[in-house]
Amino acid sequence: MPEPEPLPNPLLVKSIWARMLAPEHLHRVQAEISERFVPAGSYAWRKGESVDQWMGVVEGFLKMSSVSPEGKTVTFSCMLPGGWFGEGSLLKTEPRKYDVVALRDTRVACMPRATFNWLLDNSIPFNRFLLSQLNERLGLFISLVEYDRMLDTDTRVARCLAALLNPYLNPGGGLQLQISQEEIGYIASVSRQRANQALQVLEKKKLLTVDYGGITILDLQGLRVFPEERKA
Repeated sequence: MPEPEPLPNPLLVKSIWARMLAPEHLHRVQAEISERFVPAGSYAWRKGESVDQWMGVVEGFLKMSSVSPEGKTVTFSCMLPGGWFGEGSLLKTEPRKYDVVALRDTRVACMPRATFNWLLDNSIPFNRFLLSQLNERLGLFISLVEYDRMLDTDTRVARCLAALLNPYLNPGGGLQLQISQEEIGYIASVSRQRANQALQVLEKKKLLTVDYGGITILDLQGLRVFPEERKA
């Protein structure tokens, strides 16, 4: 089988599933994906809306969350460039169960439901990718319940940062994250001040360094198991 042609869309270059597609499938996807811009602080999609697209982050940072009637915000996940989301709602054809908010200016790629379903019917590699992605997302959500109910704040911040670098859910993420302390607070459901304190603890443990406008991960596995000490 001939090699796929180069991927002009920067998101597709970062997307694991796109690199798996046969050339004819890739051509159709490229022709039918559209793009939209979401300003920082704006809703990309709202809870309760009908779902007719599969979405991927081209550039920026999105938060998937829900607000209770009492005003408490629960953050389920955050999406970095290369990450795709919304497949569960598409597969179940149900209204969206969460809000999607841009934490900074963000460009989002949108795949129509018809294209998504066509790939399901015609591409075995795409189906295998979705199985793996759904499994990874299930594991993430189970972990989030544990983080919220059983872990102290420093540990929760460590694990949430590690989750951002999941190679399936956020394949475009590198060890240098351009992320603010306020955004880290959103992810871990803590204040910016408390996030700052946790980052100082993690920096002293040599798990990361706090840089201007972001952080650099020094020990990803250490973040995943914190507060356990890594063996030399």
